Amino acid sequence: MRRKRGLLHKSAGAVFAAGLLALTIQAPRAAADQNGNAAICGHQVQGAILAKYQAMGGQGSPLGCPTSDELTTPDGVGRYNTFVGGSIYWSPATDAHPVWGEILKKWAALGWERGELGYPVSDELTNPDGKGKRQQFQHATVYWSSASGAHPVSGQIGWVWSNYGWETGAFGYPTSDVYWDKDNLENEQHFADNRTIFESAKGNHIEGCDGPCAGYYGVASPGGQSPDLINETRIEIPLDHDRWKDQYVVRFWPTGQGRLVGKTPLLSKEWDQAWQEVPKPWAMNSTNEDSVYKQYVCHAVFSVPNPTKPGQFLGGPSWDFESWRADISWLKAMDPLTNHKCNW
Repeated sequence: MRRKRGLLHKSAGAVFAAGLLALTIQAPRAAADQNGNAAICGHQVQGAILAKYQAMGGQGSPLGCPTSDELTTPDGVGRYNTFVGGSIYWSPATDAHPVWGEILKKWAALGWERGELGYPVSDELTNPDGKGKRQQFQHATVYWSSASGAHPVSGQIGWVWSNYGWETGAFGYPTSDVYWDKDNLENEQHFADNRTIFESAKGNHIEGCDGPCAGYYGVASPGGQSPDLINETRIEIPLDHDRWKDQYVVRFWPTGQGRLVGKTPLLSKEWDQAWQEVPKPWAMNSTNEDSVYKQYVCHAVFSVPNPTKPGQFLGGPSWDFESWRADISWLKAMDPLTNHKCNW
């Protein structure tokens, strides 16, 4: 019985294959008429959208059969067809490009072509890591991975991210869309490993962001080395490049225990732990790293409790180090009360 059933299956398969061959012979690839139109699966596809569809393999592509005729986009500028597996959108400025899957869902959620992304300007591409996908739109690029979902990246946030190698670098994939942080007066976007990139068009009146700025910060993760010493590390990059080219401000938020490292052998350990939260600034060289380190040691050694506010320290909650300060000698760096108060 088992063999007989297999023979019957084989026979049915042969009949199906023959039928499919006949169907293939009877239904060649749809050809466009003199006006560039083609009827496919009962729907009209034409012009640049038809050319893109055929270049992708037509019905054998991930799009499958069309499910609409060509339609005018709500903005009145472009054209599109819907398909079983996605859509193809065309505009005079961007040409025709397919959109599908999670990137299509994100584009739809953000308002299609009339939203913040605009029209697609590329097909979907595979990222250099071989795992994720991306698609460029007029005003941003949407990045997708199975772990992070689909999120657009643009502007100065994209500029900072690119300087660290995109998704293959220290920040990995974006894990959120951009959102407004009303406390810091900046747009922020989360990335992997508790790291956030930000941009501020007007600044927040704090030294590194006293004007347009960008940068990033990271918070201590439970699995990090000595997370009890540093709560957060933040890098602020002024965007007035004529004045502040390749300059930055480093901020550490030490814990109560971290405030005491100047009186213990933990100075180097705290410094190393702070850089577990974020990568060092790409513009950091050996000279200004030495200066930043000396500023850090000075702040740690001379951290003083606020006599009127128990549990707080003079100078505020963070230690701030500027890349443009000279790399002075250790003798001068450790004499803050008479000449510089750790800000030489």
